[in-house]
Amino acid sequence: MKKILAGIVLVLAAGGALFWFTLDKETRAVLVSMPTDRNVLFWSVDQRDAAFRALDALPVLAEARVIGAGDTVYPLPAGEPLSIEVDDYMKEQRTAALVIVHNGKVVLEKYDLDFGPEGRWTSFSVAKSLTSTMVGAAVKDGHIRNLDDKVADYIEGLKGSAYDDVTVRQLLTMTSGVRWNEDYEDPNSDVARFNEHRPEDGLDATVSYMRNLPREAPPGEKWVYKTGETNLIGVLVSEATGKPLAEYLSEKVWSPFGMEQDATWLLGSTDHEISGCCIQATTRDYARFGLFILGGGQAGGKAVLPDGWLEQATVKQAPIGVEGRGYGYQWWTNDDGSFAAQGIFGQGIFIDPARNLVIASNSNWPTATDYDGTGAQREAFYKSVQQAVDALAGKGE
Repeated sequence: MKKILAGIVLVLAAGGALFWFTLDKETRAVLVSMPTDRNVLFWSVDQRDAAFRALDALPVLAEARVIGAGDTVYPLPAGEPLSIEVDDYMKEQRTAALVIVHNGKVVLEKYDLDFGPEGRWTSFSVAKSLTSTMVGAAVKDGHIRNLDDKVADYIEGLKGSAYDDVTVRQLLTMTSGVRWNEDYEDPNSDVARFNEHRPEDGLDATVSYMRNLPREAPPGEKWVYKTGETNLIGVLVSEATGKPLAEYLSEKVWSPFGMEQDATWLLGSTDHEISGCCIQATTRDYARFGLFILGGGQAGGKAVLPDGWLEQATVKQAPIGVEGRGYGYQWWTNDDGSFAAQGIFGQGIFIDPARNLVIASNSNWPTATDYDGTGAQREAFYKSVQQAVDALAGKGE
């Protein structure tokens, strides 16, 4: 009982009092019994079900910074319902929210796992695509001179490390050649350990960890997925702009585009946003971000991104060893012109410009990645939605 009471006190002290009392009794019970281990990779399914809607209120995690919304909300009117069955798919995927927008109108919206349209779900690596978009904004604003600048020109703490010869572009495409292990089931992998790293004095925790990694290939020659490098991108943007990443995202997109709710971004131990992860937002606002990208990066009547940015960011810049797919600037790309932001445990924003289509989904898969076929099932679902949209077009919609 003392442990439970202590957990409640910590939640309330973290600024989550009002949020806490909106949760049902079962969810609260799970939250107060959370393990002291900060690593979500090793929590149970039930713990994740409860926590993914409340990461910014958990005492076991760090604080979060608000991504402020504005006064005007981008409308999401209802459209003609899409004729497609999703109930079985959502149960198999353990999907909490699914929002499909076609031609700017919501054609399907469903919720499960006791989640709803007002709730905020964590993004995991979907945040990577938002972080890379802030690089584009910083280039547009003149804070980053050129993508071929060296990363260490912006992050002083990386000088003298394996990142000395790595460019901003190579960081965006994850082709730095620096060795990294992203195995989500290995507690000794880099992705499992780096957030717990005790930083050297005066250095950001991610910078302190990454500066000690060895090189395994020349820069630009080998693609390896590295969450730690997206965290470096976030530090780089903050250093270049002089603003916290959440504040910059609010200023450039969240407020002027018209997101409906404030979002939050979890912070690392040295007060930088965990930029490879951990935005909490409504699924409808994730869909709105997809519409922002689909519309060419315009917000509040202004271009947020440089000319041609999205044409580079959302096409294959690096092969990933999968036929028909690739990696852009922190976007997963398909040869048919569609692309996606993706996060572990089934988070996603799928964007198909040719069909004017956005699919936003949040889930809690049984495993972090596609070890049990959930990822392949999601890809098949995307194709089925594309086919349903094509069928509507064939009927002269």
